Amino acid sequence: MSSIFTKIINGEIPCYKVAEDDQFIAFLDVNPNAKGHTLCVPKKEVNKIFDLDETLYQDLMVFSRKVAIALEKTVPCKRVGMSVIGLEVPHVHVHLVPLNDMKEMTFQHKVSLTSDEMLTLATAIHSNL
Repeated sequence: MSSIFTKIINGEIPCYKVAEDDQFIAFLDVNPNAKGHTLCVPKKEVNKIFDLDETLYQDLMVFSRKVAIALEKTVPCKRVGMSVIGLEVPHVHVHLVPLNDMKEMTFQHKVSLTSDEMLTLATAIHSNL
């Protein structure tokens, strides 16, 4: 069965897309820790990050870095934190979270944004790539 991320990649489920290339997609987390919380996901469905082949792993880090730089230009923050947990969705994904406080990286602190706010934010981040 396809993961929810594969369904997003295939266009079966909508997302607030920030960036995309032939190997990866980045979109806003719909249950964000902070405004701008973004997920970078390989299009190839692999459960665990260290099961990625070395090239795809390195390419994911390069893609995530580009998105993080754009995110930091868009959302006021002290820095962009990065986390790979992988328990909630069995498909590799990198969390990029704009940080102003440590609680924003705990995954217990969530913020709410309207659909319009999410769309505006995704477009703004994309424009900074």
